[in-house]
Amino acid sequence: MRVLFLGDIMGKSGRKVVIENLPELRKSLKLDFVIANGENAAAGFGLTEAIAQDLIEAGVDCITGGNHTFDQKAINSSLDQNDKLLRPYNFPPGTPGRGFNLYQGPRGKKVLVINLMGRVFMDAMDCPFRAVDDILKKYPLGHAVQFVMVDIHGEATSEKMARGHYVDGRASLVVGTHSHIPTADAQIFDGGTAYQTDAGMCGDYNSVIGMQKEEPISRFLTKRRGDRYSPALGEGTLCGVFVETDERTGKATRVSPVRMGGRLQPIMPTL
Repeated sequence: MRVLFLGDIMGKSGRKVVIENLPELRKSLKLDFVIANGENAAAGFGLTEAIAQDLIEAGVDCITGGNHTFDQKAINSSLDQNDKLLRPYNFPPGTPGRGFNLYQGPRGKKVLVINLMGRVFMDAMDCPFRAVDDILKKYPLGHAVQFVMVDIHGEATSEKMARGHYVDGRASLVVGTHSHIPTADAQIFDGGTAYQTDAGMCGDYNSVIGMQKEEPISRFLTKRRGDRYSPALGEGTLCGVFVETDERTGKATRVSPVRMGGRLQPIMPTL
């Protein structure tokens, strides 16, 4: 299978670069499934049903979340009703929505997407290591499902990498989100799991992690809050991770960063 994961979609610039380019990417990379982190898609804070539908119509099959999932209050009912929308699985019991879901891929293949949130420098959550065990025991890779993707939404690179190694051989792709900066460590672990510590963001990189520069710089200088953070509105860069797997085992045979548009050096896998 060929799957593309898109990093945190940041505001209008991020939505624009994804919506304009994803239909052609699905064709040129012959993609079977597309996952995107959408927790910053609504002006940098959360997701709305209307934005989710725009992304789905552009070719996104599943939208994951993170610590900003619930910033837009109206999204609660959508998380319960729309199975294409996920929030981190290790939120407390009773939280609206679902933290993983099983999707029907092409050629009868089943795709499992799991959304987790880290605990280092983040809000207190249930243990993401034990949480992922609960799911993977029910859906073994290469048997019950043909592709398993884990979105690790977290701050600490060490925590993301530890969790990637922890599920090595049990997932097709493990990729980090939240820090909005693409890392240079795309690789396939010994057990066959593709990994990248952070996919980066889809948004304007002439910014401070997607926000207009003035307010973040002012807060660092003065240690005082001024204006509200506002997403940068310049040309967006699309950032993500492409993985190809053996359809029999579900394990990765190829992984590559994807970058196009905006300010960052482009990278595009060739088939």
